[in-house]
Amino acid sequence: MYRRLLALTLSIAVLVGPARAETRAEERVALVLGMASYISVTPLKNTINDASALAATLEDIGFAVDIRMDATREETLAALEDFAFRAETADIALIYYAGHGVSVQGTTFLIPVDAQVRQAKDIVAASVTMDQMLAAVDGARRMSILILDSCRDNPFPDVIDLRDPEVAKGLTTGKGGLAAPSPDRGTLVAFAARDGAVALDGQGQNSPFNIALRDNIVKPELEISLLFRQVRDDVLAATSNQQEPTTYGALPGEPFYLTGGATASAEPGVQELAVAWQRVVAADRETLERSAAAGDSRSLVGLALAKLDRQSTDYAPQEALKLLDQAVAAGDPDAKYRLAKVLEGGLGVDPDPGRARTLYAEAAEAKIPAALNDMGYFHFTGELGLDKDRDKALTLFQEAAAQGHTEAMFNVASFAANGLVPDLGPQDAADLLYRALRGGSELALDGLLNNADKFPGETWAGLQQILADKGLYDGTVDGSFGPGTRRAVLAAYGIFETEN
Repeated sequence: MYRRLLALTLSIAVLVGPARAETRAEERVALVLGMASYISVTPLKNTINDASALAATLEDIGFAVDIRMDATREETLAALEDFAFRAETADIALIYYAGHGVSVQGTTFLIPVDAQVRQAKDIVAASVTMDQMLAAVDGARRMSILILDSCRDNPFPDVIDLRDPEVAKGLTTGKGGLAAPSPDRGTLVAFAARDGAVALDGQGQNSPFNIALRDNIVKPELEISLLFRQVRDDVLAATSNQQEPTTYGALPGEPFYLTGGATASAEPGVQELAVAWQRVVAADRETLERSAAAGDSRSLVGLALAKLDRQSTDYAPQEALKLLDQAVAAGDPDAKYRLAKVLEGGLGVDPDPGRARTLYAEAAEAKIPAALNDMGYFHFTGELGLDKDRDKALTLFQEAAAQGHTEAMFNVASFAANGLVPDLGPQDAADLLYRALRGGSELALDGLLNNADKFPGETWAGLQQILADKGLYDGTVDGSFGPGTRRAVLAAYGIFETEN
């Protein structure tokens, strides 16, 4: 793994001494919402059963679950605000919603039980949007998941006519269902039925989608993309092909599991990814190969990286290059980034810095955050055949930081704190440092705890104020680094330290 860190050369130190105890924020958090007892629209049959059953399953596999049943709009928004803060220090955050939902002009509205809709415009004030749920789940450090089991018939047929072309604009059907989302990279959205289609309640206590989800989510060696493919297949079989669940979103290049132990680190290198994908191949080679043959570029990348695991019998670097080239030819920017890593380091193949530079640049153009940060590093240091250009480097670091790359946030903050970034000052540096901490940056944590003197008092004062506003610091905002500030920095990262 290459760390593109410029401002400080750090080593990860022991952060907590023997006289202290620590607890860590939950690594997996979930918010489960079930709506059934509607005041002014048709009640639903299975949603409470579905939400309760899934909440129990999530708890069984290690999620810290917040359950809200028959919530009003105000209660739902409050739950989302609380969950959003908790999600920031979790590796995986998941929201499941079972209830009425409707899409109007491309916006998906999820309906709390107290919704009163007498005319079409009331839907905005009466509902919670899918975008609000995405905002609540998006802060997770590694994987954000939103599952909407709400693709049922239009609950407001008397006031919202989805057949009207002006109302139904952006929909794929006039019957009901939800509009296709466009989630950020690293966020997966799952619909119980294809966008624009209507889901089925089933004949029993739970819907076919809920049953398939619970059956598969507990399987310990089922990678998340393969998990939802299996859910789709099970629902198609259970409904005689009447209902097809669908997922949306560009997943990162590393494999993820909802059950079955740790996955790769936050920004794994090629060798770590190779081992991780070899684990997927060992568990379900057939599904991965079938998906790759169907043109899924992430599966192609996974199969390629698995062939770079030197400890496996599948080790075949030239075959890996061919598979990566296939994914690159399909235009996958993540494949370009992974192939650039392989060619930069010569991992099992001859190094090719020229092509690596081209691929890094193309991945950066596609706004892959790690590629933006890496290109910033190359421009700053003059490596990989580029001329040194600090202004270009800082622009790229800032782009990467805006995309949520925590290492880039720390890079920009380190320079801004010392007046080296035009138009950014100590308060901007403090904000970036806080965001890097919440995003799980070990570099930011180590830099702040063990190199506190590298940041001026104005930046520390700004950070103290942010920590105080978030309820993490109750000391004086004086710009000095002491035990109270140290504990608050740890708490922002997700480590809660107490005296023994």
